[in-house]
Amino acid sequence: MMKVLTVLGARPQFIKAAAVSRVLRRFHQEVIVHTGQHYDENMSAVFFQELNIPLPDYNLGVGSGSHGRQTGRMLAEVEEIIVKEQPDWVLVYGDTNSTVAGALAAVKLHVPVLHVESGLRSFNRRMPEEINRVVTDSISTILACPTATAVRNLSEEGFTNLFSNGDLANIGAAIPSVTPERPLVVNTGDVMYDAVLYNLEIARRRQLPPEIHFGDDYILATVHRAENTDVPENLEGVFRGLASMGRKVILPLHPRTRKKAAGFRLERLLESPSLHAIEPVGYLEMLLLMDNASLIITDSGGVQKEAFILGKPCITLRDETEWLETVEAGWNVLAGLGGRKLTMYHDFLPPEGPRPAPYGDGRAGQRIAALLV
Repeated sequence: MMKVLTVLGARPQFIKAAAVSRVLRRFHQEVIVHTGQHYDENMSAVFFQELNIPLPDYNLGVGSGSHGRQTGRMLAEVEEIIVKEQPDWVLVYGDTNSTVAGALAAVKLHVPVLHVESGLRSFNRRMPEEINRVVTDSISTILACPTATAVRNLSEEGFTNLFSNGDLANIGAAIPSVTPERPLVVNTGDVMYDAVLYNLEIARRRQLPPEIHFGDDYILATVHRAENTDVPENLEGVFRGLASMGRKVILPLHPRTRKKAAGFRLERLLESPSLHAIEPVGYLEMLLLMDNASLIITDSGGVQKEAFILGKPCITLRDETEWLETVEAGWNVLAGLGGRKLTMYHDFLPPEGPRPAPYGDGRAGQRIAALLV
């Protein structure tokens, strides 16, 4: 039995990590560190119980701050835990400051790192997430890619040790030996696909609270990225665009977005008859809202992909996306920051015929656990 230390910092990472933990804990000991990078009041005891997510063993409570200050504090505190726990592997997810801090702390102590969601690229170095992705990939020993596109990105960056030529890994296949000098790139499929399949069944057994049940034909929208919320013209453009869609729009309002709207004196735009701004909802409620929506508008990377998995057309309020497969398949379009091109897609519909399956088969968690044996 090996000891694996998992470093997480935000609610979506816990949801993804649960798909791996359910398999990993059958064979290994797992120690979970929650950096507390994002405070989320929805992460109550009920959140962990309902979604069958292991509770963290450490909660650092780092909180918000500048990128350097936040990352530096996490780096120091995770390092102390690694020294204490002496794990065989450190497991990190995605592209947050917690991701890069966990990976840096590990490699400095000569502990190998497995990075889940490796190889994603928006090719926009102004995004802090893009920097975190590139840095974490460059120091990881195993790079677990969610898609063939992610494998191709890494190959083009000079990674040559591709398991099974980058095809979806065969569960049970012999894993070649790896070293920090020769990291292994593996197409494991996407852990979020696992998470959606698992949690959608739980969500469908629930009912939405009456105050957020708006009938059958509605658009679900989310906006939280700094590029949209921190620029008054962009936030105003998003609100006006949503109000002009000609259909009912449900907007669970992120606290950051609500604060910026107040600061820019844009609250009046949220009073449009067709725009229903509601309080943030939990993960299961969000899955239900997505599952019943006719269209999704978002600037979130995760929501883009969940929309595709759920078979919902998506309009993305960004100029680029790390989930190119959704755009190439015709299920996602880019409307630009501030929703510059949102009015072009009032009647956006996905192509007819079956959706492709770029995110694997819903068994990414099994593949990632097998990599650590």
